Amino acid sequence: MTYKEAITEIEAILKSLREEQNSIDTLSERVARATELIALCREKLRKAESDVNKVLEE
Repeated sequence: MTYKEAITEIEAILKSLREEQNSIDTLSERVARATELIALCREKLRKAESDVNKVLEE
């Protein structure tokens, strides 16, 4: 999954949480999925930062 795909899915989850009435089960699933996606995005950002730093050091 790309960073952009993850962000798009997070945005869709946030929109559904704001606009829909969610059961507690649905809410729990969506929050868990958003948490996974946020972790994925953070890791991709860390890797990109590391790669940029390596290039700048050369």
